[in-house]
Amino acid sequence: MAGWVTEFRPTRDELSACVHCGLCLPHCPTFRLTGLETASPRGRLAAMSAVAAGIVELDADFEEAMSFCLNCRACEAVCPSLVPYGRAMEGARAEVAAQRPRLRRRVRHFALGRLLPSRRLMALVTAVIALTQRLRLQRLLPARLRSGFGGLRPMKTDLAATGPRVAGGLGRVGMLTGCVMDSWFGEVNRAAEVLLTRAGYEVFSPPSQTCCGALAAHDGAMPEATRLARKNVEAFRDFEFVVATAAGCSAHLREYDHFGNGESLAEKSRDITEVVAGLIEAGRLPRLEQFRGEVAVQDPCHLRHAQRVFAAPRTILSAAGYTPVEIDPDGLCCGAAGIYSLLRPAASAELGRRKADQVRASGAKVVASANPGCEIQLRSHLGPTHRIAHPIEFYLEALSDPRT
Repeated sequence: MAGWVTEFRPTRDELSACVHCGLCLPHCPTFRLTGLETASPRGRLAAMSAVAAGIVELDADFEEAMSFCLNCRACEAVCPSLVPYGRAMEGARAEVAAQRPRLRRRVRHFALGRLLPSRRLMALVTAVIALTQRLRLQRLLPARLRSGFGGLRPMKTDLAATGPRVAGGLGRVGMLTGCVMDSWFGEVNRAAEVLLTRAGYEVFSPPSQTCCGALAAHDGAMPEATRLARKNVEAFRDFEFVVATAAGCSAHLREYDHFGNGESLAEKSRDITEVVAGLIEAGRLPRLEQFRGEVAVQDPCHLRHAQRVFAAPRTILSAAGYTPVEIDPDGLCCGAAGIYSLLRPAASAELGRRKADQVRASGAKVVASANPGCEIQLRSHLGPTHRIAHPIEFYLEALSDPRT
């Protein structure tokens, strides 16, 4: 079967925008790992164009080329033609799912679209992980899960949501609590609520919201991603702007215009690092003078490349009294990439080792990362010798220090 069959397919405009200049090649993690043209953005776009034109079949080789991509979108940040590579990749994977149905993929898409957004199920999973951590039963897990398990934070099942905080008059903020963030990284969400409230916002987490759908979209489960997006559009309809505390979530919200009726939410979505940095620069949150040491800054791909947010985490850390230390001028992917570490453990582990080596070379023992997957990946490769947290956690901690 040649050509595209779904409404989510890569469009002619998306594919024809590539001029095959090759500037993306040195910025692509999988090309740097293999040196293969088929593992580069340029090669993958050429393969998509060939399938769209009916020149080649959508076969196992095409599926392999698409699935090996991390969709980190580093190529987009350096592309002179502004090719929307991430959108094209999601469409290509949706085509693979439609034309090459596999039971394993269907189960995965059901999990990403139906199970992951379930708050009750996530609460149960969190409780099980907490018990496993407490009893130190990690060694009983399958090998593929065991390495990533070491990167999880200690699970806390007693982090109660603070609810709306009435404060001084800046307006109403809707906060995406996220499927993973509230369950496994609740401290980050609580820090966001406290900081936004201190600056003068009313913060609400509407109970009708759901998972942003990023993991489903990245895996080609576009019908599920569309369903989740529409639910969030309705949940956040009445808010002036919406914040997300995970870079992958904020990036996906900003691209809701790809889904039905999602333009309004896409326009008013922000990453929490942008918002807090802006409040610091406006003087609504303070800058602290006490020096707290150096912190290595790891840039999540969907913050740096997809959203072009670079300065905000550094502004927050500097305001907390830290000296940000750069570890990678290219911002190469750490290898987490959503569920990539589960699907491609060897490539993910190699990229994780390289990122950990960059952190060690900096000499810093404290690392800031604004995305949960990146934090898990870093901790699993750095071990207990380094402390890893979100930039706003470091900032709130500094504000709460009685010495400041």
